[in-house]
Amino acid sequence: MTSPAPPHTREPASTDADPMVPEAFRFTPNAEQYLLQADALRRRQLRAALLYGSSRYWRRRQRVWPALIGGVILIAIICGGIAVAAAFEKQQEVNEERQMGPVPGGRGLPAPQTPAE
Repeated sequence: MTSPAPPHTREPASTDADPMVPEAFRFTPNAEQYLLQADALRRRQLRAALLYGSSRYWRRRQRVWPALIGGVILIAIICGGIAVAAAFEKQQEVNEERQMGPVPGGRGLPAPQTPAE
């Protein structure tokens, strides 16, 4: 009742192949190229492991950048607020001086003194 397997699904009998070579490389025409690419991939993986630690995805570890950018923006807003407050106070002083009237002697120069006799 069982029929033999079709010829295209039978395993080829290889008596001349080296048993130590993995099957993926036995029938590969560019085995050296694949081996070099595998070596380059492994080197990239090791370099990534050295640089980014045990984290599988190094981008997950860079959550510091949004906090850093937010902190810089917050500092800039605070500095801008201090500068605006200082400019406002300075303008208030200038306005008060203008309301008091002109200073004797002109533009802030000391008034000429007459000799006392």
